[in-house]
Amino acid sequence: MIGIGSVVLATAGKEKGAIFVVAKLEENYAYIVDGKRLRTAKPKKKSFKHLKLINAEPLSEEEVLDKNERANAKIRKFLSNLRSENV
Repeated sequence: MIGIGSVVLATAGKEKGAIFVVAKLEENYAYIVDGKRLRTAKPKKKSFKHLKLINAEPLSEEEVLDKNERANAKIRKFLSNLRSENV
């Protein structure tokens, strides 16, 4: 089940193949961030059918919901570490 802080893989669109953290949820949509292009202040709205949940330890809600630059840096570092572990 996708929740705030979950790590997801985009399966469609220009983000296809990239991993993101879920920052916010709506009925059929998740707002995703990567801390770089998609920051916590302006996340990307993406349908659940275009996301695949990755089995990784999720970030805490406090880390994701914080809209300052420190939160974006934590997300970038978290995703970078996750990518290096999977290579």
